[in-house]
Amino acid sequence: MIKVGITGGSSKAAAEIVRLLLNHPDVDIKWVHSEHYAGQKLSEHMIGLVGECDMKFVAQPAWDEIDVVFNCRHTGDTRTFLELSTPLPEDLKIIDLSGDYRMAAEGNDFVYGLPELNRKAMVRGAHRVANPGAFATAVELALLPLAKNLLINGDIHVVAISGDPTMGNNFRLYKPFKHSHVAEISQTLGALQNSFNSEIVMVPMLGSSSRGLIAAVYLDCKLTLEAVRELYENFYDDHNFTFIVDHQPEVKEVINTNKCIIYLEKHGDRLLVTSVIDSMMKGSAGTAVHNMNLLFGLSERTGLALKTSAL
Repeated sequence: MIKVGITGGSSKAAAEIVRLLLNHPDVDIKWVHSEHYAGQKLSEHMIGLVGECDMKFVAQPAWDEIDVVFNCRHTGDTRTFLELSTPLPEDLKIIDLSGDYRMAAEGNDFVYGLPELNRKAMVRGAHRVANPGAFATAVELALLPLAKNLLINGDIHVVAISGDPTMGNNFRLYKPFKHSHVAEISQTLGALQNSFNSEIVMVPMLGSSSRGLIAAVYLDCKLTLEAVRELYENFYDDHNFTFIVDHQPEVKEVINTNKCIIYLEKHGDRLLVTSVIDSMMKGSAGTAVHNMNLLFGLSERTGLALKTSAL
């Protein structure tokens, strides 16, 4: 059994990871760390755990008890937290859900944890993984096949809406043109297409649904729709969670799953790619568990063979 610890236990991501791992056949959750809730039951703060889990939050991480830790702390806090926790066990695997280690930098040994891009690196012995952001995940999956074939040679335009349970019956723009995920997306596309230097014009929004994310990505592309479709199907043929469909997808098709559903359409020389994911699953906890499966040599779908719960 894989022995797991979780930090940042009061976060939504931590709650989602607990929900997934309680039913994962190869995992034993050893502890969930939260300074604020230490000594209190997880079920008092995580919806749906009554009768499923009697664990209590711990005040101090017990690093020697675990094989892997999911860091669910806020961006900007994780790096300091890990530095203060040293020395960590040499063979401890780390999956970080903050944004602290996503960007390449000197001394950063975290693999960027988008499985559709870096699966081999994780299977071949990586110990530290930086989970992608939700907006970045949806947009990158919409564009990876084009980058792989050196076809991104003009500006990329993105309009994306992510569900946020705090919004109520409301919508608002969220860091238009300057969201941190723009740099993350540029880095990812450049890893496949060395010549990539296009501008990404992204207008993210927060919407009133509790979860889910839809991204409409468009750019110039002179290939026929049939040729583009073939590129996408070939790229994702051996991946377990990304699918190309023949209809305009809706967010409810992926709610509570680790799927990304992509739809392609041409308007003259312009290609429009619609990408939908569950922002808390494929955009966060689901990919984190997917990455854990890769790090430990498990089937990618273990614990993630889920059907949407939306009606």
